[in-house]
Amino acid sequence: MKCPQCGSEMELDSHRKIPLMMCYNCGYIEGRNIGPTVKKKTNYEHLKSLNFNEMVAFLSRNLKLPEDRLADWLDDEAE
Repeated sequence: MKCPQCGSEMELDSHRKIPLMMCYNCGYIEGRNIGPTVKKKTNYEHLKSLNFNEMVAFLSRNLKLPEDRLADWLDDEAE
């Protein structure tokens, strides 16, 4: 039997009072409801959620620029 959540093979878990099929990969147990899947953020959505200081730190680290110069440039452009 295939797991409806992750698709791997389920095995019989006989350590319970009533043996159930269980997926040892993701932990799904036969008969349980599958909850809503959590949507992961895209990089663009993550950048939109950052405040100004976090964005400056992120960009300066990845672009290898000094934080103060980048912050001044971004602040000048906003005005």
